[in-house]
Amino acid sequence: MKTKNMKLLLFFFSISLVLITAAEGHGKDQCECLHDDDHANKSAAHKYKIAAIPSVLIAGVIGVLFPLLGKIFPSLRPETSFFFVTKAFAAGVILATGFMHVLPEAYTMLNSPCLTSEAWEFPFTGFIAMIAAILTLSVDTFATSSFYKSHCKASKRIADGESAESGETSVDPDKVQILRTRVIAQVLELGIIVHSVVIGISLGASQSPDAAKALFIALMFHQCFEGLGLGGCIAQGKFKCLSVTIMSTFFAITTPIGIVVGMGIANSYDESSPTALIVQGVLNAASAGILIYMSLVDLLAADFMHPKMQSNTGLQIMAHISLLLGVGLMSLLAKWA
Repeated sequence: MKTKNMKLLLFFFSISLVLITAAEGHGKDQCECLHDDDHANKSAAHKYKIAAIPSVLIAGVIGVLFPLLGKIFPSLRPETSFFFVTKAFAAGVILATGFMHVLPEAYTMLNSPCLTSEAWEFPFTGFIAMIAAILTLSVDTFATSSFYKSHCKASKRIADGESAESGETSVDPDKVQILRTRVIAQVLELGIIVHSVVIGISLGASQSPDAAKALFIALMFHQCFEGLGLGGCIAQGKFKCLSVTIMSTFFAITTPIGIVVGMGIANSYDESSPTALIVQGVLNAASAGILIYMSLVDLLAADFMHPKMQSNTGLQIMAHISLLLGVGLMSLLAKWA
């Protein structure tokens, strides 16, 4: 099952990358209404792009690995109060990413005056985000249900007097919860990497030194904060070492790959191309739906209703402060990326 999930994650990443690259390669007969007038020194912008590749990579690695250090530092283990507070901060970052970064970008793209067809008068941004959230719920519930049923069949036993009359089944709720956490981590990573590809390409294709510099700085914090949220889910999922390595590496390299792709198509890039607007807008809207659902339902609701949180008023206050801090910092970054 883990192998299938990893293959599915890789498939969606590849499809997203191909679609965005193909869309942004159409730059000849495009609408001119959104072109920037700033044609500053491209070499200066190129320097920021080159510097961004290792910097963003390192920031992503630091962010995603920090919650995974619980095996070395006991205070970072999932059952500790510090971990709850840290995860609340990370969940706030992911929530703000969906609402303040990805959803507005999708709305701007799918409501661009360059999309002249009357069909685009329909509010596709909210519709696609809603469908993505519902599909995320479906994946969450069906995957957990499937494991629950298969585990029931495997563990069902009627032996010498043990459940002989009642025919009861033995199901370990901890195993079911771990599986659900693994599903959450994988779906969350899918939502993050789709957005990471888009924003990485935006930086790589930028021709303005000022824009490239702003995106470079914002992306470092962006990757680090999002990595905290994803790393927390991976830590709670108790994945094997190989799975942890693959998921962490996949997250860390996604944005740098997007930057490289953006640099490769910079000469033919046209952000006001109808094809580019539609593809990026749809992907961003879907990503926003996934991130908003995951942050509210699977991260915040699950942790804030946890018995440990409910029984500790001080922990609740600290978690709320941490949540607001994460939301606030990520919202502030929306000014640049």
